[in-house]
Amino acid sequence: MCSPPAPSWRGRRAELRHVVKLPRLGDTADEVVVLEWLVGTGQQVEANQAVLRVETSKVDADVPSPLGGTLVEQLVQPGDEVPVGAPLAVLET
Repeated sequence: MCSPPAPSWRGRRAELRHVVKLPRLGDTADEVVVLEWLVGTGQQVEANQAVLRVETSKVDADVPSPLGGTLVEQLVQPGDEVPVGAPLAVLET
């Protein structure tokens, strides 16, 4: 009995989805308020590029993308209160 041929990945782009989570932005900031998206859905982002502006109890801060890819979904909206570690967006790499 013959087994089926192994799939060939040569020449194909493997797309992976990654959830971007809110990092800790300071020692006292456990929660932030979303101010604005700096990148729209469908746009390309680079690793460490600012994608979201948020407000802590002390300052406004930009949240960087942990890796490069395409922003495929925004999971929070301006005005939302978001705790550290909460999902913010989905990136496709």
